[in-house]
Amino acid sequence: MAEVLFLPEGHISALIPRVEQVSNEIRVGFADQGINALLEEISDKQLPFSRHFSQGEDFFLQLDDAYAVPPFHIHHDVRQLQPSNAYVTCLKAVMEQIACRAPQVLKELSYFFDPSDILRPCFFHIYRLENSLYLYLLRIDLMMRASESTVLERGTNDCTPRYACQRLFLEPTIIPLEEVVRAEGRIQGFRIRQTISQTWIGEFGRGYFQQGIWMDADLTKFFTRLFLPTDKRTYPFFPYLCKWKTMCQSIIRLSPEYRAASLPNLHRALEFIQPVMERIQQEMRGASFSDQMEVFQELKRQVPASWYDEWRNLKVEAYLNDSGMKEFRIED
Repeated sequence: MAEVLFLPEGHISALIPRVEQVSNEIRVGFADQGINALLEEISDKQLPFSRHFSQGEDFFLQLDDAYAVPPFHIHHDVRQLQPSNAYVTCLKAVMEQIACRAPQVLKELSYFFDPSDILRPCFFHIYRLENSLYLYLLRIDLMMRASESTVLERGTNDCTPRYACQRLFLEPTIIPLEEVVRAEGRIQGFRIRQTISQTWIGEFGRGYFQQGIWMDADLTKFFTRLFLPTDKRTYPFFPYLCKWKTMCQSIIRLSPEYRAASLPNLHRALEFIQPVMERIQQEMRGASFSDQMEVFQELKRQVPASWYDEWRNLKVEAYLNDSGMKEFRIED
């Protein structure tokens, strides 16, 4: 079982007020006591919702009831490391509604403010498994999507629209950590355990049309195809991701119990693949991912069959929504 790592001073409100992401470190800062008090009071209810991916591969929950998102100020100085009172009031109003409609999604999480992405608030929990640390990071996307939302009040040049929506878009990720960075007894951030030396391959195009090339997408396919049964097709859901120069895990069952139960999957996968990660990178620099790659075939033969049991009942069903757009329903 995963061990919960409790934070000093009893709560995340002890964090130093600074939020940014540099290299392989996520720095966190200001946390509103009112929002965190709300999160601590969430009930143990497990309310129903279905899980989906949009045509654009965005993960969302279909809730039984719509929630309303109040207008947020659009303009924000990223150097302002503490949110305005108006921002906190709006965010708390949204969190109260989500806590009533999908309490298990926010249960046992803490909030911190990210000034670089104010419409995707961050929530997290830290776990320890054996001698390893893991960060569960949940981002909730509050940006209005016109095709999925009902406008209640038009937006302006300064404020987003007030709208209602039954779909909760979010990004849940488990990230391996090197350490929790502290100073003067307070948490400053999370140093990610970097298992991949470099995912940048090169560039293409010229002048203004020059773009970088990374192998992150191909490594994501490599990891997922390696640790899932050979005949299992889960697009657009990739349980194992290449992010922050390491292998992370994306989860679709969001209750506290399942988050903790998911940790051993990532833990053993990292231990399995880390000794050959450099070789994988070298082969991936010269070609896109293929099941026929020599290193993939070798590793696939070594994966214990019991590791596939977790994924055998996972199903992805494509369908057309009411607007005729392709979407995907996830069932397990």
